[in-house]
Amino acid sequence: MLPAKPPVVERVTNWSLRHRAAAILGWLALVALAWAVGTVAPGTDARSSPAGDAGTGQAVLDRQATREPFWENVLVQPSSRAATTDLVTTLTTSGAVADVRSPLDDPAQVSADGRSGLVTFRITGTGAEIRSHLATAAAAVGTVAARHAGVRLAQAGDLSVSGAVDQSIKEDIKRSETRSLPITVLILLVVFGSLVAAAVPVLLAGTTVFAAFGFLSVVDNWVPVNSATSAITLLIGMAVGVDYSLFFLRRAREERDHGVEESIRIAARTSGHVIVVSGLTVVLCVAGLLFTGLDNLRGLTVGTVLVVGPAVLAAVTVLPATLSLLGHRVDRGRIPWLGKRQSRSKFWAAVAGVVTRRPALWSGIATAVLVLLTLPALGIRLQDPAPTESLPRGIPVIDAAARMQEAFPGVTMPAHVVLWNTRGGPVDTPAVRQAIGALTTKTPKPAVVVPVDGALVVRIPLGGAGNDETASRTLTTLRETLLPQTLGRVDGVGYAVAGRTAEAHDFTAQVLARAPLVFGFILLLAFVLLLVVFRSVAVPVVSILLNLLSAGAAYGVLTLVFQDGFLAPLLGFTPYGGVLGWLPMFLFVLLFGLSTDYHVFILSRIRERRLSGVPARQAIVEGTARSSGVVTSAALIMTGVFSIFLSLAAIEYKMLGFGMAFAVLLDATLVRGVLLPAALSLFGERLWPVVATLKDPSRTFHLS
Repeated sequence: MLPAKPPVVERVTNWSLRHRAAAILGWLALVALAWAVGTVAPGTDARSSPAGDAGTGQAVLDRQATREPFWENVLVQPSSRAATTDLVTTLTTSGAVADVRSPLDDPAQVSADGRSGLVTFRITGTGAEIRSHLATAAAAVGTVAARHAGVRLAQAGDLSVSGAVDQSIKEDIKRSETRSLPITVLILLVVFGSLVAAAVPVLLAGTTVFAAFGFLSVVDNWVPVNSATSAITLLIGMAVGVDYSLFFLRRAREERDHGVEESIRIAARTSGHVIVVSGLTVVLCVAGLLFTGLDNLRGLTVGTVLVVGPAVLAAVTVLPATLSLLGHRVDRGRIPWLGKRQSRSKFWAAVAGVVTRRPALWSGIATAVLVLLTLPALGIRLQDPAPTESLPRGIPVIDAAARMQEAFPGVTMPAHVVLWNTRGGPVDTPAVRQAIGALTTKTPKPAVVVPVDGALVVRIPLGGAGNDETASRTLTTLRETLLPQTLGRVDGVGYAVAGRTAEAHDFTAQVLARAPLVFGFILLLAFVLLLVVFRSVAVPVVSILLNLLSAGAAYGVLTLVFQDGFLAPLLGFTPYGGVLGWLPMFLFVLLFGLSTDYHVFILSRIRERRLSGVPARQAIVEGTARSSGVVTSAALIMTGVFSIFLSLAAIEYKMLGFGMAFAVLLDATLVRGVLLPAALSLFGERLWPVVATLKDPSRTFHLS
């Protein structure tokens, strides 16, 4: 009988060991190619299409020959006729603006309490002129403010607010890049106790992220990639890149007594397969986001694939080649008292020993804790923050927008009612103007009518803070009642409501509508994958239940902290009464993918002991002891990387970082270290019904 071929991962690793130079240089060439292609690739960034009715309105505007003009606002507080007159005159003569409106000619530009005035104007020009004219207008506002020391002139509008948001995002991403590296290196030094061993995972993860961003800049020509996608790609790339290297390197060090080359082969046969299964799981889970049909989440899916795929490739090719090249020198630069080579965690062995002696008790306690943490999620409210809620008031433009919202609710985030002629031709007719007049008498003030080529845009404040319940109710009334009663009665006129509030509302609505498809896909995928890998129905059932408990606990704590404001002063944010609309779904998808990494690693070590003939309970204890220490180290790295986002300015990043850091840490400790061994012990010998079959080496999956 011919000997069975080794698994694919082991064959790939064997090739890398025989061709070390080719593997290492090939990886560097791939990274260089990604950078070169991303730098010189032609084309323009793809633009995302909003969901629902907002997407319809935006599509109409995109078809016009000219684009919708940008409007700016200046708050005059306290209201001053002299300052307002000076401001209007200065802006009008600047040559940078048009359509200046003020309390001098429109009572709607005065706040309800009469203490504030609002001056609005349109930025003129096209292309690069627009930014130049915005700067001219801002300088004019500053000049007038200097002449009226007792009056606050605060500017905020379409361009100034979006510019402040963009600048804050750039600074946040830069901070996350510079802070992630020291934290990762520090944790790896503690784990390995060697400068060289700690450097290897960091270098692999760094080059993986570098390559991913190169390819992502090319994909951006066809698939929309926003700032959140870039930030999350960085997060995931550093986390999985370091984790995969950690799993492989720790197993290779554990098997060092077999010699350098053989220890690498054993690591490939065991941890290498876990890495491949984990990477495939993460990619497939994140692919579930495609069921939402949302452009931004499509870009997020592509970004994850482009960073996880190369991370897996590097872990089974260039990493073995590098370890072979370094040999025993991988332990150079040792730090005393750190990183002692231990194949078994005494702490997790003790924990597993305790919980497996009384599995029902500890399963009940751990489950009760997770359910208790989940309870706040029953009151979760999905709501994206407005810019004034996202960024700190220390940013001048954000402070101006917040003050403006208080005096003129909704003016910084108006609804954009887009009108067009469904039969072709102009829509700006007397009948339409009369209907617009009837509409604006029933909506908050001030409203502005803006011609955009063959369409019209009516900018109507929605009240509230932009995305809160007040604005949402006004938006619903506008769509379902006011528009049908006015413009809906004009023959041949189509209408749709776009704008920031409408886009956020429609985005969240589509996420909720498609959530059952996404969740169902992930659960079915997890069940099938674990069933194929472990040949046991009980294993995937237990795994899915644990993942659901873990995700529920993460939702509950996220609601408690960010919606209810618990720990808000400590984490440096002001709660706005909601949780980011897409975060729960993304958290569920990513947590399922990443936790499977830990889950498969622990289960496969348990099964490895069981296959050697060890009784079920002892196999659970020993498997947990030999894997949970590595899992905890990997989780600490992920937690450290995700926690960096807590130091950033935008509340969205704080929420994302906290949610992922807490979920991963909880999953790797309470769930995998306590609840998993307790739950497995409840099944006992029934957990592995095909162990006897799997003892046949030709049918063993060779997982670590």
